[in-house]
Amino acid sequence: MNDFAGRVAVITGTTGIGRAIAMRFAAGGAQVVAGGIETAGNEELARDAAKLRLTLLVEKCDVTDFDQVRSVVTKTVNQFGGLDIIVNAAAIHPFGTVLQTDLATWNRCMMVNVGSIYLMAHLGIPEMKKRGGGSIINLASVQGYACQRGVAAYAASKGAIHSLTRALALDHAADNIRVNSISPGSIRTPMLARSAANFSPDVPVEEAFARFGAAHPLGRIGTPEEVAELAAFLASDKAGFCTGGDYLVDGGLLAGIGVQ
Repeated sequence: MNDFAGRVAVITGTTGIGRAIAMRFAAGGAQVVAGGIETAGNEELARDAAKLRLTLLVEKCDVTDFDQVRSVVTKTVNQFGGLDIIVNAAAIHPFGTVLQTDLATWNRCMMVNVGSIYLMAHLGIPEMKKRGGGSIINLASVQGYACQRGVAAYAASKGAIHSLTRALALDHAADNIRVNSISPGSIRTPMLARSAANFSPDVPVEEAFARFGAAHPLGRIGTPEEVAELAAFLASDKAGFCTGGDYLVDGGLLAGIGVQ
């Protein structure tokens, strides 16, 4: 594949879906900078990209910190000459009702999941405009539509991503910057493993994954690579008339909500 030759991309999140998207874009010929806060995830992504000789740089980055996000954008532009694609995949998933969620946890969730999108757009869009446009993809969730119990902060943040995506798309359509979001269902990621441990602490993770998968009409959970392919389409010229939309990759989950 060489579908992203000449494109420069910044991806936030270096594990799970973010990792898969970074690898997919780099495999497609893009020059990629991935930023994440988890040292182990950063190191693993850097090693795997190096083995495949991909142009994929990994930077330690707290996506809620203005200066660190600015540093990633600046390094990207200085190294590769510009910025064409932003994928906001960094996220955290706290558990609890509003009564069980303290203010620090609530604020951290909103800043990681939503505030980071603001920071990447605020600092990245001026660079995209210099290139005549670009594509921004935000990772939301089916929880932004129909949530389970005990995930108040996470669900609220994912609903906010849907709204922010539409706002960015409208505000920057004249700049030829397309902005879309993706709402995955259950995807085989470290985050889903933590969710399994929280909701089913006495059940082996693969058994919990099988139970999650059974709730999806396709009968299984998804893979990060399946999400990455949707992101690749949305960032490509093939999706040139797509902006302001949210795209489900959920195995039919929401199609069956409320159906017995």
